Amino acid sequence: MFTGIVEERGIVREVGAHRLAVDCAVVPLDSGVGASVAVNGVCLTVVSNDGASLAFDLSEETIARTSLRRLAPGDPVNLERPVSLAARLGGHLVQGHVDGVGEIAAVDPDGADGTWLRVRVPEALRRYTVEKGSVTVDGISLTVAALHEDGITIALIPHTLTVTTLGAARPGDPVNLEVDVIARYVERLMEGYGR
Repeated sequence: MFTGIVEERGIVREVGAHRLAVDCAVVPLDSGVGASVAVNGVCLTVVSNDGASLAFDLSEETIARTSLRRLAPGDPVNLERPVSLAARLGGHLVQGHVDGVGEIAAVDPDGADGTWLRVRVPEALRRYTVEKGSVTVDGISLTVAALHEDGITIALIPHTLTVTTLGAARPGDPVNLEVDVIARYVERLMEGYGR
């Protein structure tokens, strides 16, 4: 379980058909082999840690359902270690199970050093987005500022732009999306009621 509060921006060292290696300084400190790490919002298992980089195996499911397949050496990635039960929950409950890949539609300055980020959301996921609700974009816990027919708008503060990959976001970029898991559970529990 994660919170969507990015701890570090790593740099892709290498990416192959089924392996991803990321250079990073903080996250390897206590991420041994077998540990979970969220990489751009995707929960992956550490298979190698040399103290300066982490390596992960990528399953066919991960490659097919996330934007990780589009990474190249030198690309930045958002990294987060799992939350402990004694930690503050600074973002929201994030599983690291990507629900779909969205697309950056627009990046517009807000006049106060922040940015309005508009994201196209796959149709099947739109019903889980609500104004002022939480959504995870490339592993970052964010608040939905507005809803649109084809997606959402998010207000990004300067801090988020500085410490995450969204500071370099451009229209057309793919982003991993995870909707609020509580909404999905409520929907599932309500199936069958009112029939």
